[in-house]
Amino acid sequence: MHDGHTDGRSADSACVIGVDDLPDGLVVVDRDGHVLAVNRAATRLTGVTSAGAVGRHVRDVFSFRDQDGRDWWKWLDTYGGLPTRTRQPELPLRTPGGHELLVAARLVREPERGGEIVRVVVTMRDAGARARLERSRADLVSTVAHELRSPLTSVKGFTATLLAKWTRFTDDQKLVMLETVNADADRVTRLITELLDVSRIESGRLEIHRQVVDIPARVRRIIAGRVAAGEPEERFALQVRGELPETWLDQDKIDQVLANLVENALRHGRGTVTIVVEPNEWGVTVSVRDQGEGIPPELATRVFRQFWRGNARRRGGTGLGLFIVKGLIEAHGGSITVQRGPEGGAEFRFMLPTGTPDFA
Repeated sequence: MHDGHTDGRSADSACVIGVDDLPDGLVVVDRDGHVLAVNRAATRLTGVTSAGAVGRHVRDVFSFRDQDGRDWWKWLDTYGGLPTRTRQPELPLRTPGGHELLVAARLVREPERGGEIVRVVVTMRDAGARARLERSRADLVSTVAHELRSPLTSVKGFTATLLAKWTRFTDDQKLVMLETVNADADRVTRLITELLDVSRIESGRLEIHRQVVDIPARVRRIIAGRVAAGEPEERFALQVRGELPETWLDQDKIDQVLANLVENALRHGRGTVTIVVEPNEWGVTVSVRDQGEGIPPELATRVFRQFWRGNARRRGGTGLGLFIVKGLIEAHGGSITVQRGPEGGAEFRFMLPTGTPDFA
């Protein structure tokens, strides 16, 4: 009997080779509650190593408790409930050190429907991530409410005034009011668009539709748009260095990245905005530089977070632009950093792989 149990344990262990590659903690337990495997993520979360756990009973090595102080293995009740039960929903548990984890379990049965339990697969993740997500959502609601209040108040005020006193205003006064309403409506539309982008990035639903993209041509288009909007042409400089490879990218999203970075340089920087495009060993590097105050090194890790505005809240913006830029670049397989530029301002530098075409 003992030899058969050992062989079964070895066979089960073979089933979980590669669990160290999983991002969440994972513990595999046999039908008797003996630990078969512990991955690196579980060790990081609990401090329990695979060498110290395998072969021992799970309750002896993972002393988790629920919020009422109850033993987690009793809570799991492996052999209780209906024979069709295959999972235990995720619940918060605490380690002996007080660290909170979100723990769930899958009951592996043979045969699958109504059979005996042969393994229990326990997954765990840091509850701190959930707390950060909840704070982020609360910040999102607060920011959206704040950003919507001002333009909607303006739209409501001007439209109500025009409707009530239309004949009292001159055509010039009406035009000023309607232009303000139009600008505020554009502001609301942009906020909604950014929120949709954030949602797609966070949920992993961002789709990339690749085509050949001429990055310098896209930069020239962005600059032309800013000049048409009233910026002096001499404020921009484009430098293309070396022979660029053919790049397969999502043109609309690259336009969005470039537009956001150029707008950020105009809003928060000073002097000339310089865009440098050059090849690297696996694709293209683009740098957007300004001649402003730059970003202190201690803040460099924060600029790509949601709602980051530094000390420039008075200059407008939702604080979502750079977060979206990072998400769009990473969706292409690239990366972005910020550093001090050659002339003292901020330099946002992103690298993109050449990419491959989409095939139906």
